[in-house]
Amino acid sequence: MTSSDKTPEQTLRIIDASLDRVGEGLRLLEDLARFLLNDAVLARQLKTMRHQLVTGTPSFDQRLLQARNARTDVGREIKAGGTVQVRDLKALVVANAKRVQQSLRVVEELAKMPGIELDPKRFKEARFSLYTIERELLAKLLRRDKVERIRGLYVVVDTQALAGRSHLEVAGQAIDGGARVIQLRDKIMSKRGLLTIARQLKELCAEGDALFIVNDHLDLALAADADGLHLGQDDLPVGLARQLLPLDRLLGCSVASVEQAIAAEAEGADYIAAGAIFPTGSKEAIEVIGLGNLRLIRKAVKLPLVAIGGINHQNVAQVVAAGADSVAVISAVLKADSPQEAARKIVDRLEAVK
Repeated sequence: MTSSDKTPEQTLRIIDASLDRVGEGLRLLEDLARFLLNDAVLARQLKTMRHQLVTGTPSFDQRLLQARNARTDVGREIKAGGTVQVRDLKALVVANAKRVQQSLRVVEELAKMPGIELDPKRFKEARFSLYTIERELLAKLLRRDKVERIRGLYVVVDTQALAGRSHLEVAGQAIDGGARVIQLRDKIMSKRGLLTIARQLKELCAEGDALFIVNDHLDLALAADADGLHLGQDDLPVGLARQLLPLDRLLGCSVASVEQAIAAEAEGADYIAAGAIFPTGSKEAIEVIGLGNLRLIRKAVKLPLVAIGGINHQNVAQVVAAGADSVAVISAVLKADSPQEAARKIVDRLEAVK
């Protein structure tokens, strides 16, 4: 009698059930990567892992099948106490990744027993690979959620435009008025002084359920734990910045033409800011592209489109009609007597248009 003939049926049943859980969990993660994130690399990794793990030798697969007895499995009636309901996709990823990881550990240990035609090393390596894949999936889902929040009013808190007013006070009023994104832009302060402000703004935005973006400075965005970084055409290349940013952080890029918009999308930007749409005094010698070019850019790219430049509550409806998902303002809010009221006026117009 061979050692395989002596393998208890119960052991085979445990392995069979564990491999089923591995296949089911990996398939769900694979489908999320494929259909939700459109991430071919992650989907391929998960598919390859699934095929390598759930298929053994024909003879061993046959032994597992013969040992299966779902009808008498007492586990069908067992309900775990304190089970947490899965409420969103991120929780779904964590739950299924943990399910697969635990099952892999079970198979890894049982594969060391005599008569089990499985390589425990393969299951150990898969478990550690899945730890990394889980983190990447979660990060990309978090970034996807942030991308979907690039809507409505986007306020650029520019130090020069503030003319001595408090960054925090104006940003807080803008958020109270309905701003969904706050961007810190500065061309005059030291990085040390700006870091303190950036960290305070990050906390303020988190409390107000708004995104916090840092303009130009990758190091500052990282140090302040900002939700994202926004670049101009003369800043770091988008592709390089995408490599340096954590996977869950947004990357925006300013464009003034269809060609620049297409390039930004191809290089990994999550959203683009097109402008100036109208003449503006917030930047010197700025090119005005107008509503016509905004429409062309909208047709050329699928990314969320932020319009910027000379926008206020009087012309915001035209900008949205031309295809903008969000409108970025500086003077219209920062220079108003009441930034909160100015922001609310624009938000009310945006909601009326929608």
